[in-house]
Amino acid sequence: MSVVCSRRPCARWLVLAIVSVALLLIVMDMTVLYTALPRLTQALGASASEQLWIVNSYGLAVSGLLLGMGALGDRAGHKRLFMLGMGVFGLASLAAAYAPGPALLIAARAALGVGAAMMMPATLSILQLTFTDDRERAVAIGIWASVASGGAALGPVLGGLLLEHFWWGSVFLINVPIVLAALPLTARFVPRGACNASRPWDLPGSLQAMAGMILCAYGLKELGRPAPSYALAACAALAGAWTLARFARRQRRQPDPMVDFAIFRNGEFASAAAAALFAAAALLGMELAFSQRLQLVLGLSPFEAALWILPLPLAAFASGPLAGLLLPRLGSRSLLAGSLVMSALGMLGYLLAQDMAAHVQVTCLAVLGAGLGAAMTSASATIMQSAPPERAGMAASIEEVSYELGGALGVTLLGSLLSAVYARALDAPPAVPVPPAARDSLDAALEAARHLAGGAGEALAATARAAFDTGFAAVMAAAALLLLGGAALVMLNGRRA
Repeated sequence: MSVVCSRRPCARWLVLAIVSVALLLIVMDMTVLYTALPRLTQALGASASEQLWIVNSYGLAVSGLLLGMGALGDRAGHKRLFMLGMGVFGLASLAAAYAPGPALLIAARAALGVGAAMMMPATLSILQLTFTDDRERAVAIGIWASVASGGAALGPVLGGLLLEHFWWGSVFLINVPIVLAALPLTARFVPRGACNASRPWDLPGSLQAMAGMILCAYGLKELGRPAPSYALAACAALAGAWTLARFARRQRRQPDPMVDFAIFRNGEFASAAAAALFAAAALLGMELAFSQRLQLVLGLSPFEAALWILPLPLAAFASGPLAGLLLPRLGSRSLLAGSLVMSALGMLGYLLAQDMAAHVQVTCLAVLGAGLGAAMTSASATIMQSAPPERAGMAASIEEVSYELGGALGVTLLGSLLSAVYARALDAPPAVPVPPAARDSLDAALEAARHLAGGAGEALAATARAAFDTGFAAVMAAAALLLLGGAALVMLNGRRA
């Protein structure tokens, strides 16, 4: 099969198209639910905590299993694992589209994460096998990085477009025909590559990593509830930290570990991984709050909300290739730090301009998207370039984990912050009854307001929207601080190196 790709240049680029489509599905599924969340919540009766788990179960499953799946791909063959993962992804998408309740949707989202974790490490490996010319390979990886950075920002746009005409399950169902079309093309054109049956697959280590992250996420989500149990949150967080420490200890003792922590002694590698994590956390956490504000506070339709979000992914797609060209001239430290600072300025600019003229808001979103796209693309290129050739597969897995884990952390931290600030800012007049459920989320408050007579319902709705705006401001400020903190970390780490 590799002979076909080498003799027919068009086949190589077709492989790139197949891999890019699969990657686009994977990264978009991190955020495609954002515009669907209000309708989904109303249809399934999901609580604020269940909303976060619906969004986050996917990212936690992906980031927990990625490292182990990379090793399994080396052992069983990346093409085989890629195709199996695509099948799992398609079946899980079908299950998610018709899930009758929050619990089953959370389970289906976790299964989607399993399929994505099987596919994602194979994407870079397949490109490296297909493109043997260094210049062509650089172009292919640049396109790959641009899809990875812009796809997450494009998710809410696709969700909004689908919801304009279909029900919330369409955001999952759209994956099925794409998978059905991609599977035979993958079987025909993607090179098989060699298998290494001696490569160990550390399933217990993968489960340790996933369990540790889920426990830590549970503790953080508990703190974001209107009436949190601090003891439960502390126990979950401590159990998660202990599990992750056991994972790190296990890796240090393995002769062929999934993660060789010595690779982080390379300053450029560590800075790029941190930049990817901070950028993904800020982007996904911000988009979760932003898409809900557009629909629930400003009253936009899903399609109108998608149009408002569109400048962000367009700018991210445009800035990715440009960052790849500037990286050799500016150096990774300057480009990474500058991109993160640019993103923070766009984030703070939108916070100040959210009630200004449309063109001012669009400009701020474009600056934010351009900064994030440049940061993610330069981080991907730096990670792959800084790793030694014998650690290329591990480096690719760590790079992908940085994005997925960053997204999961962003949703957890900023989503919990949004819920906590909203609950504390919901201060209705004494004459207006506030049902306990109204403090759980803005969706619940608006639903409760519909059942109140007279002006009480309007007063509760207005108070709840104002409280959500307070939470949104907190999320934007916190996301900007994350980006500035990431830039500072990159600069400090570069000086030490």
